[in-house]
Amino acid sequence: MRGLMMDFPLTLTTLLAQAERVHGAREIVSRNGDKSRTSTSYAEVIRKGRQLGAALTSLGLKSGDRVATLCWNHDRHLAAYYGLPCSGFVLHTLNLRLHCDELAYIASHAGDRVILVDKSLLPVLEGFRARTKIEHVLVISDDGVAPEGMLDFDALIAAHEPAPFADVTDENQAAALCYTSGTTGKPKGVLYSHRSLVLHTLGGGSGNMLPMSMTDTVMPVVPMFHANAWGIPFIAAMVGARQVLPGPFLDPASLVDLFENEKVTVTAGVPTIWLGILQFLDANPGHDLSLIRYMLVGGSAVPESLIRAYQERHHMRIVQGWGMTEMSPLGSVACDRADLVSASDDERYAYRATQGIPGPFVEIRAVNEAGETQWDGASMGELEVRGPWIVGRYYEDEEAADKFTSDGWFRTGDIVTIGADGRITVQDRSKDLVKSGGEWISSVHLENFLMGHPDVAEAAVIGIQHPRWAERPLALIVARNGAAVEPESLKAHVLTHFPKWWVPDDFLAIDALPKTGTGKVRKTELRARFAEHYGTP
Repeated sequence: MRGLMMDFPLTLTTLLAQAERVHGAREIVSRNGDKSRTSTSYAEVIRKGRQLGAALTSLGLKSGDRVATLCWNHDRHLAAYYGLPCSGFVLHTLNLRLHCDELAYIASHAGDRVILVDKSLLPVLEGFRARTKIEHVLVISDDGVAPEGMLDFDALIAAHEPAPFADVTDENQAAALCYTSGTTGKPKGVLYSHRSLVLHTLGGGSGNMLPMSMTDTVMPVVPMFHANAWGIPFIAAMVGARQVLPGPFLDPASLVDLFENEKVTVTAGVPTIWLGILQFLDANPGHDLSLIRYMLVGGSAVPESLIRAYQERHHMRIVQGWGMTEMSPLGSVACDRADLVSASDDERYAYRATQGIPGPFVEIRAVNEAGETQWDGASMGELEVRGPWIVGRYYEDEEAADKFTSDGWFRTGDIVTIGADGRITVQDRSKDLVKSGGEWISSVHLENFLMGHPDVAEAAVIGIQHPRWAERPLALIVARNGAAVEPESLKAHVLTHFPKWWVPDDFLAIDALPKTGTGKVRKTELRARFAEHYGTP
């Protein structure tokens, strides 16, 4: 027997039309390139999105065409986030931190016809535009002047009346496109549908993931060009949360200034950002960030030492999340648990240093080399996931079919344990595990523990070929505040928590760790650089 509910399509047009109507007066604050601040509203931002849709139609674009953005977090970028999918186009955010060769490949592979670009980022665009089929460049500036052959964003949309939202009746219509930025291989496109983004918004805004309400002021430090800004633009619009957008200024002093003066209550970003802010707060006491009730931190594993430092020194609560571009991106969060209310501080911190439990409708399993799955909290296997906002195949890339199982699961490449209660603990990326003498060593666990040492700011552990043990771990250390790297002290530190055979054979000081455009350490580069450190097999 069929149900009696309406067959109602899940589309961003419905979600944002309601945001415009119900939350239209709610404020959106942006920091501009000259550090001034602009105050606008949901109604005005969505109006600009409608004008953008009309302007692009006048330029000859049709439904399904890809429109790229090369922008920082600000209100006009947000207008594109809202206006492009709701006008029938596909929003394609480009990661401005990638190499121009990667950007050329991504924009070309996506078939981008138009790009919106911050004027300050024009040199980045010029590094790759000639290798793409981009027809029109819309320049976002504070002075209203666009270079010859380009269009000024504000002038262009001002010449058009706001167009009605497109009649999106097919919830599976493409809405947005984002490319992975892994450390190996070509970037892969993930094409999100209206349905997947609406369900991610509903699930991500639930009480166990990234909860916010109309009373919150949310500031995404995570860039809008990185995995949909973790869904914050759409979750905030759904609930009517006030938004604060930091623009290009992501240094600790600028971020703390916004947190404090704009009375931010919810924020999100990668660990490297929070490491810098912690050092700033420690060195500059007196800042009042007590209104921040929820700091979602993800992108790479969060050291327990960082979680403790924020809680114990600044009374700020880090909540660790895990996800991927392929997951829209939220997958799991170490949310509050009823069974830990009366637990010791050590037990609660240990849990918060895991990746937590899966979000609504996210199915998980850890599959070992024998094809077995276990939920015992000890057996390691590759994490596989499936659900309504998880990629089913990559965009125009049949060569990556091996990332998907025959029964519909996505292979994440993360090696994890899963507890009986669904608790996920990432042990490592499959390519980053160190296999020494036939036994596995988790580089992630070693890195996180090393970053708890007072002399260590950052650490990377890599497996290096060894003449006796096949591989042995090597620790690369970025020292904190000019401290000296003392290998014996660090070895003693590691031995307090790990067996002797886990201890890296050497600890080397390094000025900085090479990173991808999303802040992940380029371990392939480090392995090549130090390949013969332990000799040759």
